[in-house]
Amino acid sequence: MNERAKQIAKGLLQIKAVKININRHFVWASGWNSPIYCDNRKTLSYPKIRKLIYTAFAEKINEKYSDCEIIAGVATGAIAHGVLVAEMLKKPFVYVRSSPKSHGMENLIEGELTENSKVVVIEDLVSTGGSSIAAIDAIREKGGRVLGMLAIFSYEFNAARENFTKANCELTTLCDYTTFLSEAIKCGYINAADTEIINNWRKSPETWKK
Repeated sequence: MNERAKQIAKGLLQIKAVKININRHFVWASGWNSPIYCDNRKTLSYPKIRKLIYTAFAEKINEKYSDCEIIAGVATGAIAHGVLVAEMLKKPFVYVRSSPKSHGMENLIEGELTENSKVVVIEDLVSTGGSSIAAIDAIREKGGRVLGMLAIFSYEFNAARENFTKANCELTTLCDYTTFLSEAIKCGYINAADTEIINNWRKSPETWKK
């Protein structure tokens, strides 16, 4: 566990961007029931954690993808973070819609994406990776060369690993389920009983009920 990941986990806990409720589960957009819910949009309201995140993204890009030419954000959660990263790195920015615009130019990608440009994609959250891979595919279909995807948080589901492997795209996260759970236990945010329930959920989230 690296120190930056721990700092981000602590920040998410402090601002309650990640919520845990064992007795009353959350229902995700996928229809899955879950005792945990992550809302990284909340980080935008807190300058300290916001800066920690976009600085970490920029450092990772300089470290892993120094030849990056364009930063792309996945709508809607990663648009603001992506803009902040692009500004810090002085790079052009585009964002990928979840579906094509229903009027005007009917764009799926907003902004100027030049053919064969080297793109790093910013995502706020990865669960199974389905919507993230869709954004990567959209960029590739428009001629962009995706170097990799960076996300704030991942639940570390096996399905996500498999999907990114199939898509031939490297996923790097600033924080993940393992780090978050460790920090949540340390600060007393959850107890041993809650930890067992959450770990059981993570083994088969698609079938889990409270």
